[in-house]
Amino acid sequence: MIKMSKMHKRLSRTGRAVLALSALAPAGVAMAQEVQQQVQAGQLETVTVTAQRRTENIRDVPVSVSALKDEKLDVILSGGQDIRVLSGKVPSLNVESSTGRVFPRFYIRGYGNADFSTFASQPVSLIYDDVVQENPILKGYPMFDLAGVEVLRGPQGTLFGRNTPAGVVKFESAKPSLKGIEGYYNLSYATHGTANVEGAVNVPLSSEWAMRASVLRQHRDDYVSNVFTGENDSMEGYNEHAERVQFLYKPNAAFNALFNVHQRTGAGSSRLFRANIIKKGTNDLVDGFDAEKIYTNGRNYQSLKTQGGNVRLSWDLGAVKLYSITGYESVARYVSRGDIDGGNPTNAPAVPFQVETAGSIPDLKQYSQEFRVESKLAGPLNWQAGVYYFDEDATGSTDNFNVAGARTTRVTSNQQNTAWAAFGSVNYAVSDAFTVRGGLRYTKDKKDFATLETINTVLTGAPTVGISKDKFNWDLSGTYALNKDVSVYGRVATGFRAPSIAAASTAVPITVADAETIVSYEAGVKADLLNRRARAALSVYDYDVKNQQLTVVGGNSNVTKLINAAKTKGRGIEAEIEGFVTNDFKVALSGSYNFTEINDPSLSVNKCAQCTVLDPINASGRVVIDGNALPQAPKWIFNASARYNWPLADGNLFVLTDWSYRSKVNFFLYESVEFTGKAMTEGGLRVGYNWAGGKYEVAAFGRNITDTQRITGGIDFNNLTGFINEPRQWGVQFKGSF
Repeated sequence: MIKMSKMHKRLSRTGRAVLALSALAPAGVAMAQEVQQQVQAGQLETVTVTAQRRTENIRDVPVSVSALKDEKLDVILSGGQDIRVLSGKVPSLNVESSTGRVFPRFYIRGYGNADFSTFASQPVSLIYDDVVQENPILKGYPMFDLAGVEVLRGPQGTLFGRNTPAGVVKFESAKPSLKGIEGYYNLSYATHGTANVEGAVNVPLSSEWAMRASVLRQHRDDYVSNVFTGENDSMEGYNEHAERVQFLYKPNAAFNALFNVHQRTGAGSSRLFRANIIKKGTNDLVDGFDAEKIYTNGRNYQSLKTQGGNVRLSWDLGAVKLYSITGYESVARYVSRGDIDGGNPTNAPAVPFQVETAGSIPDLKQYSQEFRVESKLAGPLNWQAGVYYFDEDATGSTDNFNVAGARTTRVTSNQQNTAWAAFGSVNYAVSDAFTVRGGLRYTKDKKDFATLETINTVLTGAPTVGISKDKFNWDLSGTYALNKDVSVYGRVATGFRAPSIAAASTAVPITVADAETIVSYEAGVKADLLNRRARAALSVYDYDVKNQQLTVVGGNSNVTKLINAAKTKGRGIEAEIEGFVTNDFKVALSGSYNFTEINDPSLSVNKCAQCTVLDPINASGRVVIDGNALPQAPKWIFNASARYNWPLADGNLFVLTDWSYRSKVNFFLYESVEFTGKAMTEGGLRVGYNWAGGKYEVAAFGRNITDTQRITGGIDFNNLTGFINEPRQWGVQFKGSF
């Protein structure tokens, strides 16, 4: 293996947020789609989404939802980026990781979970090809050959299968087709030897069968040198490949079957924790910081292999349509090892302790099955109903190592999780303009957790834990069309996240966080403007989470445990607008204001050893976190882009720029000077030429073109350790289709 590396003040705040976003509204959201995809020059194509499990115009869906596809995705992925690149590209979405490319954590409207443990659960569900990816390891599967990405904000607890109180991120692969042979290839090369090779081919095998094969290869050279060991260019590289093969069987118009097998293999650096890079009393990087140097005495690597498959069947029986979705996902191998203290005992400022750990999953298997029936009635009433089953068996280990690199302790645990649900949803057109929707879901979730093995570790508490919860969730919404181009909607929805369990350590027994629930209120307006030369959406929301599961990490020791906050509150506003200034000039902007607050006067956590805590300290020396914002929850997110196209005799020359901004974030549950991430702005630039009706394109691109460096996360025990964002890239890209 290659070594690589929280009633007036609130209303006032919200009012200011509305005014700020309204002032920005004339600009627009996301990037352009190709000229040849437009219905006519200077007119936006209709965007359809499956946010309600049916294909609908995005304007008619009573949910705050964003869609990304085509060039929007291609631009942000051009330099080999992983799924974290979605962060800030649509309103209210943040994505981060303390484990690099393999363990993303999603936050929608500030609501997420910073747990990095093997058995972590998240309130944002990721659905890939209609199959939930429950464990965070599975959520990192690469984005390639996609029909589109949808981000559904707010609880989606009626129609979707697992843990969706914050929202859903939904991926759909491009499907096989019987129409003919077609495909594409996409190659790019960028800074640090970053190579991205992607392609797909669709082949009809007969009049009833078609196959689509997709492949991705990603590589980056090691470019960070370990000064302590004298190893030059020995970290921060990666090798990754992923493949997906799909078969479509469509013998007639009434039945089709879609078979999907996929895998992912990756190796390289784990996240680089960098000791004492934060200047004490500030959240600045220390003077002289060099992103291409690290001083660590521990080993650093990752290795991952996942495999899976799914079968999606549909039968059109006239009045109804039946669906069966069978999914299987597995982790065949995962290990991530890193020097958590981020330094060594020699180089100043020295780190006089050794914390080197590894997390691994030697085995994980996930099976899910859904049966759903959907009506196809011509009258005002339509409905859908179904049943869902989920089964997961996961084994994970945590190891500690000494200075010599030898393992000193190990804890291996197993979690078995089964859940089943029954759900239904009804749509009723009260009039041509007014439609109401309602849904109900019953879920029962059971977890059995056991410590399987300990090495040189004496655990406290019981070695096994079992917990079971059930819950009814519901939602009710209404959509009213003011005219053929403008609709307004309102929605009330509830959500549920099953209890979570964290493995024991030498300092903390197995901990259990009780189930959390949410009630959310949302209203919005969606509009096509100026004969569809522009499109806009605006939503406002308010939610309350009861018993929110929170993860306590660090403090003055390297521990992880789960707690519940009595209540968390959130509110905000989201806006998107895009449109043509001229037929060849398209601009776009999106933005969100998200306010979150923990409401629990009894809740306190351990404080960091060296940082400057801003919260009250109680009589026990612990930090009171009541009133704090949730971790990794920026108040403001903005994304802007502009594309100008020059038609030429044989093709089109274009320039595209995109920019994303997020305001400051807390890394942990408490607030401190040092562990507050600064506001961050990153920009991209793309200059290219396409020809032959858009079949071929060559472009030069840059990502993070201002070379912004920000601390994006930290480790808060004993020293001021942090990790940083991705570096600047310059590169070239060529793509073609056939």
